[in-house]
Amino acid sequence: MLPMLSMTTDYARSDGCPEPELRGIAEAGFTYVHWCHHWCTDFVYHPSEVEQVGRWLRDLGLGVTDLHGSAGEEKCWTSFYEHERRAGVELVANRIEMAAALGSDVVIMHAGGEPDDAAGRTLFWRQLRRSLDALEPVARRAGVRLAIENGDFRVIERLFENYGADYLGLCYDAGHGNLHAGDVERFDRLRDRLISIHLHDNHGVSDQHLVPFAGTVDWPRVMGLIARSSYGKWVNLECSLRHSPVTDPAAFLAGAFGAAVRLAEMLECERGGGGRR
Repeated sequence: MLPMLSMTTDYARSDGCPEPELRGIAEAGFTYVHWCHHWCTDFVYHPSEVEQVGRWLRDLGLGVTDLHGSAGEEKCWTSFYEHERRAGVELVANRIEMAAALGSDVVIMHAGGEPDDAAGRTLFWRQLRRSLDALEPVARRAGVRLAIENGDFRVIERLFENYGADYLGLCYDAGHGNLHAGDVERFDRLRDRLISIHLHDNHGVSDQHLVPFAGTVDWPRVMGLIARSSYGKWVNLECSLRHSPVTDPAAFLAGAFGAAVRLAEMLECERGGGGRR
C-alpha cells in the first residue's frame, strides 16, 4: 500500500485556473496537495472560488495538507505602512478561512527578517506583533495554526518565546535550510514546534526547488530530524519545473512521486525504528 504523499499545486505555475495542475497531481498518484497558488500575491479568494477548488479536490480524491498564505505585495502583513499592514491582515485571514473550508489546519507564512538599524527593528517587531495579535482569534476560531517558514531563525525563535505552540508552529523548508549554514542545527532545537514541511532540493547556492535527491540536501539527516519532531503528517513536496531538466509536466510529476515514496520510506523507517518521540 502506497503512503499518503503531498505535492505543491504551483509546480508549473502559481496563477490561473489550478484545475490542470490538480488533475496532474492526482494522476501521478499523490493523495494530498500543498496549496501554493497565489502565495506571493494580493489575490483574495472569493467564497465561490474556494467552493470550486473544493469541488475539484473532491472529484480528484485529493486532500489539503496545508496552505501557503501570502505575505502580500501591497497588502503586506509586516508592512511599515499601517494601511498596507491592515490590508495584509485581511489577506492572511482570507487564507486562514480558505484553509479551514478545504479541511486543512495549517497556513504557512513568511515573517521576514529583522532590519539592520535599531529603529527599523523596533518598527518591524511592532508591526509583526500587531498582525499576529489580530490574526490569533481568527486562527483559533477556524481551528488553524500558523506555521512560520524558516528564513531568519532569530525571528522565529523570538516569536516562539511570545506565542504558544497552539497558535504558532514551524514550517521547515529543506531547500532553505540547505542554503544557510547552521539552519539544520537550529531546526533541530525547534523540532518540537514543527507542524509543516517543504521538501525540495538544491545545490546549496540558490533556491532551485529541485526534486529531492537531485541536489545536495542531506536527506537522511533531515528525515531523521522530522521523524523525531512533533510533525505528524506525511511527506510534502514543494518542487518546481522552473529549474528542472525535465520539462514535461507528467514526467516531472512521475519523478517527484518516486522521490516522495523514497522519502516516505525513510521517514517511516525512522519513526518505526523508535526515531520519533
